[in-house]
Amino acid sequence: MAANVFDTLRQQLVPAGGPPTVSRGILVFNLTPAELLPAVRRLRDEFGFDLFLDVTAVDWLGQSPRFEVVYHFYSTTHKQRVRLKTRVAEADPLLDSLLPLYGSAGFMERECHDMYGIAFRGNQDLRPILLYEGFVGHPLRKDYPKQQEQPLVPYRA
Repeated sequence: MAANVFDTLRQQLVPAGGPPTVSRGILVFNLTPAELLPAVRRLRDEFGFDLFLDVTAVDWLGQSPRFEVVYHFYSTTHKQRVRLKTRVAEADPLLDSLLPLYGSAGFMERECHDMYGIAFRGNQDLRPILLYEGFVGHPLRKDYPKQQEQPLVPYRA
């Protein structure tokens, strides 16, 4: 069954970034930012990838575009995972939100925004979820000074 799903996706979902690869048994697609939302919609609607697992990023300091945003999806029908990757520049780290397709995207995008500073167009709630209001910087960026101390913020009553 997995080979059939992989073969179908390989034939029907070919991004501008080239054909997909397989990494640790997971089909991996490299997409442009413009291809992301249509590809995710097709994964969900046509191929049965009904579970959005997570979104994170990789900071490739010194490369351009700097950030690689990585999405993982799972099909409860086919029992398979798919990984989508796209790159965004440091100057404008902005992608379309997956919130219209998966409600759980809201919290995961907030975390990615907190840690890396990547914004998601259409997600109106990018408040800090792991850090506190007033935290300066994005601690998972490779240029974040690991010895930096943040000012302590008093708890609100």
